[in-house]
Amino acid sequence: MPAETRSRRSDALRNRDRLLATAADLFAERGLEVPLDEIARSAGVSIGTLYNHFPTRDALYSAIIPGRLGALDRIVADALDADDPWEGFVAYLEGLFGLMARDRSLNDAIARRRPAGDEVAEACARNVDDVLELIARAKAGGGLREDFAPLDLAMLGAAVSQVICESGDWRRFLSFHLTGIRASTDTTKGSLPPNGGKDPSMRSRPRRPGPSRRPRSR
Repeated sequence: MPAETRSRRSDALRNRDRLLATAADLFAERGLEVPLDEIARSAGVSIGTLYNHFPTRDALYSAIIPGRLGALDRIVADALDADDPWEGFVAYLEGLFGLMARDRSLNDAIARRRPAGDEVAEACARNVDDVLELIARAKAGGGLREDFAPLDLAMLGAAVSQVICESGDWRRFLSFHLTGIRASTDTTKGSLPPNGGKDPSMRSRPRRPGPSRRPRSR
């Protein structure tokens, strides 16, 4: 291979590595909405170079997010290894939300605050079966109330994600919620109403019609 060709390839690889490192840092600090031209400028390359390597935002997300979700795999595995099922479930929630608070890109991706492509969606969902097992174990062990459903966890995740964005005091918010979902021997504590909600990741909602107005008389 000619030396000039090797040099161009080396430059291209260095540019790609700089773009990935810069994008990962900016996304973690500010979320997935960071402008692409700012990423290119911070990496010291042109926006054209960025698009040569990552033609779409989804391509850039797919190169970064799935790998960073490896931390969530470890959180789930540790929760499953816990001796007490309720403590394992709580450890999972604290680990998940702590990860989302430290890395705003994962906060956006896990809570689906922004569409991020099929590869990222699959990476975010790869622990679903294990999380369902955590819920089942916590119920069977008497720690989690029986009427807690997976959709309740999805709604909790969306709520904590918003708390992280607005104030960051997610631990206080979670502590209140844990009190509500823990199983209780108090027979005066009623059951939850039927869950008729939708997955909070589905952002589109029909617009409510406004009140009709009568034409003004002149």
